Amino acid sequence: MNIFNAIILGVVQGLTEFLPVSSSGHLVLLQKIFGITEPTLFFDTMLHVGTLLAVFVVLWRDIWDILRRIIQPLTLYLIIATIPAVIIALAFGDIIEHAFESGKFLGVCFLITTALLVIAEILSRRAISSGSLKSGDKMNWLDALIIGIMQAVAIAPGISRSGATISGALSRKLDRDFAARFSFLLSIPAILGAVVLQSKDIVKEGAAQSGASIGTAAIIAGTLSAAIVGFFAMKLMLKVIREKSLYGFAVYTAVLGIFIIIDQTITHFVF
Repeated sequence: MNIFNAIILGVVQGLTEFLPVSSSGHLVLLQKIFGITEPTLFFDTMLHVGTLLAVFVVLWRDIWDILRRIIQPLTLYLIIATIPAVIIALAFGDIIEHAFESGKFLGVCFLITTALLVIAEILSRRAISSGSLKSGDKMNWLDALIIGIMQAVAIAPGISRSGATISGALSRKLDRDFAARFSFLLSIPAILGAVVLQSKDIVKEGAAQSGASIGTAAIIAGTLSAAIVGFFAMKLMLKVIREKSLYGFAVYTAVLGIFIIIDQTITHFVF
């Protein structure tokens, strides 16, 4: 992997981690396009670290409010929403890893993201029209659990984590701005969990060996680009969720999903 490839992957990770179009799905797709065959575990971990830095910068006030008062409903809801993904990751880790490597169901998963976004947008608009939207302080444990289940489903590459969690929140009639912020806060334990799980494998094979085939400069370039682009992607998503709809993202993931399915079954340009 050269520095240019690393920067592109970092930009895509930063952009798609927070926009509802699936970062994991795009990384799998781009690695196929670039023909990257060397081990990327350490590199992927560092990209996650980059996007985590972006979360801390953009949501520092929200994070500080939680740290100042740990014992509060929001903390409990973040814990509840994290548990389903942890269970799925521990129980089906090998299957998930194989899904990343093969990309076999990537197109179908992108279409699932499309369906989630469309359904969530319809339900959110109905809630707005009927005046039944709930503010963040009206959130309950069932809301958190459903959002957590949606996040667990999004472990599959091609199903957007932010798209699934925001869709879960909107389906529960939660305020759109709060839905996005809760999704981004929920990304902190999700990303940390991914880093911890990947770090175990890195320790087994040695960090130096994990990163040797890619190069230090490429790893740094990828991490920085993921952090910088992730910062602007979060800002953009917060603006879009307040002022626009999710239909544009739904169209994009639908087109991409159909393209991948056609390529996997007929053309074989990438797969």
